[in-house]
Amino acid sequence: MNEKRKIEVLIIDDSAVMRQMLKAILHEDPDIHVVGTAANPLIAREKIKALKPDVLTLDVEMPGMDGITFLEKLMRLHPLPVVMVSSHTEKGAAATLRALDLGAVDFVAKPQEGVREGMTSQLMDEIREKVRAAADAHVRAALPLSRPAGFPYQQPMTTLPISREGIIVIGASAGGTQAIAEIMARLPRHTPGIAIVQHMPPKFTASFAERLDNQCELEVREARSGDRLKSGVALIAPGGYHMEIMRAGGGYAVRVYEDDPVNRHKPSVDVLFNSAARIAGADALGVILTGMGSDGARGLQAMKIAGAHTIAQDEKSCVVFGMPEQAIRQGGVCEIASLDRIAERILEWANAEDKLASNYSGDKSL
Repeated sequence: MNEKRKIEVLIIDDSAVMRQMLKAILHEDPDIHVVGTAANPLIAREKIKALKPDVLTLDVEMPGMDGITFLEKLMRLHPLPVVMVSSHTEKGAAATLRALDLGAVDFVAKPQEGVREGMTSQLMDEIREKVRAAADAHVRAALPLSRPAGFPYQQPMTTLPISREGIIVIGASAGGTQAIAEIMARLPRHTPGIAIVQHMPPKFTASFAERLDNQCELEVREARSGDRLKSGVALIAPGGYHMEIMRAGGGYAVRVYEDDPVNRHKPSVDVLFNSAARIAGADALGVILTGMGSDGARGLQAMKIAGAHTIAQDEKSCVVFGMPEQAIRQGGVCEIASLDRIAERILEWANAEDKLASNYSGDKSL
């Protein structure tokens, strides 16, 4: 009987301490084998040719050629699954978001304290989990980065005036920043209010919201407790906090609060989706996008039971199919749609007087 082939990883980091720590952390997983390390991109380039790794871990900030420049060249010439290792700063957040645009699968943020002191068991588990997920990821082509500031990925879709009052809730993880950006850029300014959970640590969500705000017609901002979910506004759950839907007069708002992680995540998609099921019922639309793990599966099922329409991104267009796949298995998905169809489906829901599923004839209905 053939033994299962291990995931072969090349670590690229200018810090000898970080290289040693990442190697030790990854070697704790019996399914992972570190085939080599490199102190800079020039050494890494030769080792990639010689060792043919399955996954790279890549430091964002390095002297000489930085990680972003190297990633851009790599994804153009020799695409590979990459997990970025980022500093926990605003500068590091902006660079990491750019790396995700270029095609990096995911990222981990270095501890805010000293590397050795801040390397918790939770962070070590996260590093191993993200490398495993990257090995199975669909590496996506880079989005163009030469567009002027504020220029959208695509022009918004033309649509009839919105006839439905309701809310849209979206959950995503690995690969989600690209997927959310592509959807949001196609939504017009009068789209119903949107609440989004993207698995990210603090500082990164503020940069992500600002980036989206510059790229689409909707007003996008990091959520604060009491913010209204109204037409033309999208709220991003802040890293390190949960976000849930609550009633506010005749409409809806969000509550942002600190609590224990749910499904090991804070913010958690399940927290958002479960609250949408309880508070909005059939007035909500739930969308689960690319990401690893099962966060959001139970919440989407609760939304479907409450009468909401629910959409899962299809496997072909996902970077990592984990979250949509688990939601489908759980029975919480009304339809499966490719990424390039989801904005259209959102607008069809927003313009439908009756439940969208009743006259649905699109990608695949469950």
